[in-house]
Amino acid sequence: MRKFLFVSIIAAVWTVCFNSCTDDTIGTSISDIQSAIIQDSSFVLTGKTVRNSHLRSRSSIQLLGNINAQGYGTLSSDVVAQFMPTTTIDTVGVHGGDQWIDSCFITMRVAMGDFTGDSLTPMRLSVYELNQPLPSPIYTDFNPSGYYNTGDLMGSVTYSANQMVRDTLVTTTGATSIYYEINVPVSVDYARAIFNQYKINPATFETPAEFAEFFPGIYITNSYGQGRVMNFYDIEFVTYYRKYEKRADDTDTIYPGTKQSYMAVTPEVLYNNNIDLEPDDAVRAMVEAGDAIVMGPAGYEVEVDFPIQDIINNFKAGSKDGLGVVNNLAMELPVEKVPNKYDIAPPKYLLMVKKSYRDEFFDKDTLTNNKDAFYAEYDASTSSYIFGGMRDYLLDVMKKNGGDVSEKDVEFVIMPIDVTKFTNTTSYSYYYSSSSTSEVVTKIAPAISRPSIAKLRLDKAKVKLVYSRQSVY
Repeated sequence: MRKFLFVSIIAAVWTVCFNSCTDDTIGTSISDIQSAIIQDSSFVLTGKTVRNSHLRSRSSIQLLGNINAQGYGTLSSDVVAQFMPTTTIDTVGVHGGDQWIDSCFITMRVAMGDFTGDSLTPMRLSVYELNQPLPSPIYTDFNPSGYYNTGDLMGSVTYSANQMVRDTLVTTTGATSIYYEINVPVSVDYARAIFNQYKINPATFETPAEFAEFFPGIYITNSYGQGRVMNFYDIEFVTYYRKYEKRADDTDTIYPGTKQSYMAVTPEVLYNNNIDLEPDDAVRAMVEAGDAIVMGPAGYEVEVDFPIQDIINNFKAGSKDGLGVVNNLAMELPVEKVPNKYDIAPPKYLLMVKKSYRDEFFDKDTLTNNKDAFYAEYDASTSSYIFGGMRDYLLDVMKKNGGDVSEKDVEFVIMPIDVTKFTNTTSYSYYYSSSSTSEVVTKIAPAISRPSIAKLRLDKAKVKLVYSRQSVY
């Protein structure tokens, strides 16, 4: 559908021109210039569902557990991870050497309510020592077999989502968030070995790669129970030891239970969610019937042909009698929820990326540029995603190809993603104090942090071109 709005103007500044401008218009009376704002949403979006279980695991979430949800499918995920070592281990006052190290734990943290499934189901996780460094790059279909031995069990613990240690985190902005901990007791020999290695060769702790040669990492798997997947965001190796100090009154004391983290899983090191997802028969039937399904983690994506050639053709035809300026290009993509056992929701974010650019986008850990890739956040109030800011994509295609598009300009992939944002707070004062906050996207990765599913209504997608046309009469 096209909508035309004609307005008289006194003056106009046109920033982008696609039809030739000649001196014939110079000296024309201003009253003879008319401007039309044209909205064209007559475009059709087509696509198909494809399966993709081979994704770069760049999420900051460690997904652990398994569920079987009617209307969704069967999902299981375990974790392999290397560690970022501390650069300094406290040895001052540890007069008993490694014998003053009394205990150690692998501590895993999860935000309150950050799980899918049954909170009461008892489950058991087991932690194994890796016997070699992880491969790089690493993908969601990675098989840890051969990287650990079943005899190298470091520790295990039984837990449920409502029976973990509760604590509160205070952020730099003063906000508080509640999280829970699982503490897996491991042999104190691990902490003692790390302590002694630091004393003998502290260079081991200078880089993650050096440290991985000494301690390759861990494999965490669900060893008992079914019905929940947890979204852990932090894994640390914590030790408790005794420390001698001399007090101000010149008396001696030994402090028991001194705590230090020797190593942690951080974004700088290799880690991976090893995912096995089998869609439910009902979901498979939808795909076979031609429905456009996005499903995560490591499930379904949708390949679409974006109607960029039709958009260019309509723009040229609509502005051939005057001077055309592209104002905006955007797409509203409605979705339907897929009924399922645990009310698994549509993905929080979707990425629309050129198929030819997709691998480079993730391999180089880049962000969207509004020419080759765009992202949108799910709006629950309208059950849709809005991909805005596509104007630069249109202008780039017209500039490079003169309006004749190639397959690379047409073929896109729409897929679930995880988006990491940094909230920046700026404080200022003049007559009174004030502050402002802004969010900056710092990372985009394939969505492997939690289950999601939705049906994209490509047939109801609204691709809308808005442009201005100046005509002289």
